[in-house]
Amino acid sequence: MSAPAVAPITRRIEQAQVDRYAVAGRDPNPIHRETPEAYAGPFGRPAAHGMILLAMVSEAMGATFGLAWAESGTFKVRWRAPALPPVGVTASATLRKDVDGVATYDVAVEDEHGETLLTGTTTVRYA
Repeated sequence: MSAPAVAPITRRIEQAQVDRYAVAGRDPNPIHRETPEAYAGPFGRPAAHGMILLAMVSEAMGATFGLAWAESGTFKVRWRAPALPPVGVTASATLRKDVDGVATYDVAVEDEHGETLLTGTTTVRYA
């Protein structure tokens, strides 16, 4: 048995979703909301939470590996650039290594303009 391909996940991130995440995640940081601080900040407007992007990677891995991902999946990622809503983003995973039932994937999230927002690796024991 060899490690399967992981289908990419594409989503549109809107400010309303970011606002809901701020409440659910108990993250009141004004940089994520339509506040004067966000517009005066380094990005000139609100930025989505990085965890929204990481969740997309996890969704792609979970859709492929199911319970194996929940039980043995790991991440090691770096955020490279902010997701500035409204924006389309795609999470992808490319198999790097498959040894003894443990697969390692290079993962990335890019925006609709081709800018890389997140990179890293995931591992999962699938066999």
